[in-house]
Parts: sequence; structure tokens; C-alpha cells
Amino acid sequence: MKIFEALRKDHDVQRDLMDKLLNTSGKSDERIHTFKALKEALESHALAEERYFYAPLMKSDDMADQSRHAIAEHHEIDELIEKLEDTDMSSSAWLTHMKSLQHLVLHHLDDEEQQFFQMAGKVLNETQKNRLANSYREEMREQQSA
Repeated sequence: MKIFEALRKDHDVQRDLMDKLLNTSGKSDERIHTFKALKEALESHALAEERYFYAPLMKSDDMADQSRHAIAEHHEIDELIEKLEDTDMSSSAWLTHMKSLQHLVLHHLDDEEQQFFQMAGKVLNETQKNRLANSYREEMREQQSA
């Protein structure tokens, strides 16, 4: 498995969790549980992705700016998660913030999958793509078991 497939698999999990979350209401157990799962998925993915995808790509002049931009989007996502945590789950403001988070995350994932992956595919060789995927998946396993 190459790094792109490993990342895309986690992107699909994030999309599913956001869809499920937007179909919940109030401060229900389902909303609490799904939000916690989404938060953990986004945080662990961002950490592993920054270490095993963006960091190696920053060494390339062609990918440095795009990598920094993607990492900046991770920070915007973190800020929206914090805003959601500070907002009453049963309020309309929470749903508004959640929709903003979904919009930002989907924009980020689409940019990665439709543009960034193609550019990175030209910079990384096959060995690097496989090695980065293995390191990324190992990091994700460690975070999930912690």
C-alpha cells in the first residue's frame, strides 16, 4: 500500500464520521460518542500525516509551500474543534460550527486527493511511497492503542 491509499482510507473514515455527526441532534449519547471519534480521528491523522507525508515533502522545493498550507489548514481544523468543545452541543451554534468544520475538512481532503497527491506522486519514488505508508500506518496504530 502506498501513502496515498493509506491517507485516503482515513479520509473516508473522517467523511463518514462527519456525515453521522450531522445526522445527530442535541446532546445525545450518539452525538457525544461520534464527536469524540471524529476528534480523535482528525487529531491522530493530522499528526501522522504531518510526520510521514508533509515533513518529507517539505524537503522538495516544489512541495514546500503546499505542505505548509496543508499544515496551516490542520491548525484551522484544530481551532474549530476547540470551538465545538466550548459550545453547548444542543445549541444551534454547535451545529453551525460543525458545518463549518465539515466544510473546511472536505475542502482540505479534496485538495489533497485531487491536487496534492498527484504532485507528491511525482516527487516521491515508489520505495518512499511504500515506506511512508508503513510509517504512517504504524503511527496511527500506536495512537489508537494509546
